[in-house]
Amino acid sequence: MFSGIVKGTGKVSKVTSKKDCVSIEIIPPNNFNTRLKKGASVSVDGVCLTSVDTGKTKLKFDVIDETLERTNLKLVKKNSLVNLERSITASTEIGGHLMSGHIHFTGKVNEIISKENTKDFIIGFPKKFKQYILEKGYIGVNGCSLTIGKVKNNSFNLHLIPETLSITNLKDLVKGDLVNIEIDQNTIAIVETVKNYLTAQKSW
Repeated sequence: MFSGIVKGTGKVSKVTSKKDCVSIEIIPPNNFNTRLKKGASVSVDGVCLTSVDTGKTKLKFDVIDETLERTNLKLVKKNSLVNLERSITASTEIGGHLMSGHIHFTGKVNEIISKENTKDFIIGFPKKFKQYILEKGYIGVNGCSLTIGKVKNNSFNLHLIPETLSITNLKDLVKGDLVNIEIDQNTIAIVETVKNYLTAQKSW
């Protein structure tokens, strides 16, 4: 599990295609790898990946085809910046919201509104997920725990503060880019519980 509080960005140093997966090597921020063991879970742009090799200056992951198909990791290349977060422990302060690292879909950046110190983003999403995307609710975007702004048709707004922009790769997004989206699991549970209750009432 993760908190959605990104610890910094890592730079992709190598991407190697294999028979049934892609190997990605990343140079992490200083001290990110401290006491990180082989087999540990790491959030890479919001995707929960298993570390297959660690050192003081690198991370390495094998990404299977299904994960590549569902996420924007299929687009990473050498020198790409990715958001990184270690998995939480019992003592971790949850500054965002609990996230699993399982991506529901990729959203498309439809518009970016740059202001003096902040940026607003309009993110498009598949229609079938609209019931779970609610104004003021939580959402994971490239591994960042964010609050949803206005929801219109098949898009939602994000309002990003300077701190979020400074430590994540969201500052580098351009129109047309794809971002990994994880819907808040609590929202899904509540919506589905209400739907099931209403369906049951109709059958009484």
